[in-house]
Amino acid sequence: MKLSSLDAPLRAAALALAAGVSLPLAAHAASITLYNAQHEQVVNQLVSDFTAQTGISVKVRSDEGPALAAQLVAEGASTPADVYFTENSPELMLLQEKGLLGSVQPATLSAVPAQYSSPSGQWVGVTARENVLAYNTAQLQPAQLPPSLLDLAKPAWKGKIGIAPSDADFLPLVSAVLAAKGEAQTLAWLKGLKTNAQIFDDEEGVVAAVNRGAVATGIVNNYYWARLHAEIGDKATHSAIGHFANHDLGALVNVSGAAVLKAAHNPDGAQRFLAYLVSDRAQELMAKDHVSFEYPLRPGIAADPVDKPFDQLQPPALTIEQLGDDSQAGKLLREAGLL
Repeated sequence: MKLSSLDAPLRAAALALAAGVSLPLAAHAASITLYNAQHEQVVNQLVSDFTAQTGISVKVRSDEGPALAAQLVAEGASTPADVYFTENSPELMLLQEKGLLGSVQPATLSAVPAQYSSPSGQWVGVTARENVLAYNTAQLQPAQLPPSLLDLAKPAWKGKIGIAPSDADFLPLVSAVLAAKGEAQTLAWLKGLKTNAQIFDDEEGVVAAVNRGAVATGIVNNYYWARLHAEIGDKATHSAIGHFANHDLGALVNVSGAAVLKAAHNPDGAQRFLAYLVSDRAQELMAKDHVSFEYPLRPGIAADPVDKPFDQLQPPALTIEQLGDDSQAGKLLREAGLL
């Protein structure tokens, strides 16, 4: 085909390629739409850096992970989304089960240990967080914390525990108990929490209540406490975090991950975004931004020093597949009266 027969953008690209010059993507391919369930401040930094590095603009739609996953299921092949980036693996497993995800490029998958990504290669793990107990240091000492997550349903903890059952981060914890203990024991545990706990809208509310002494302890992901501490400083921090040991269910590590939608309008740009998320550059940015306080999953990238070293965590021996898609967890939370 003669260059004169091409339209202007393609002709310019062809001439540039012939001269060995790289050009940004054509306008119609120079953007992607991201459905984002990660923290917006962190994602805004990542998106800005990704665009600066690649020339690909990113339209971001943010919401809670389960809400966006439900939206993607409803939209199906007509979704405008190219990429889904979420805090917890069950939402990704749900979309995988529904056949809505494409395959991640092998080089991207190989950037993180295989146990943190889709067993069938349809999404890649990006960062991780640990479930912990935030506790008020004037009300509890470390030795007084329960050795097991399941202990929090016992009468001794009535009125002393704060939880946020409607927070998306709480769902995988329920799924972990369900996978290890079965439906009957999980429901009994949830009913015990219903009796014992003060209920908050989100885990930010839990950790703030613990810090001001409104409740003695609360179940949160590790980064909620780290963010509060960074915001208010040492003098105003009246709390600390306790780590469950001996591979207790309470030490569950939640994996955040990203996927390319099968119906993506710009699959090449979407794959580049996933590759960026697990690159040294992006993983270092997340580790050092003093915002996310999550654990980078790319080997060799150290987490923020406020976090306990990743290799010292003692999570339960549960796989991504065993955690599943959180559908049964939501059902049990409703049955227990927590939703």
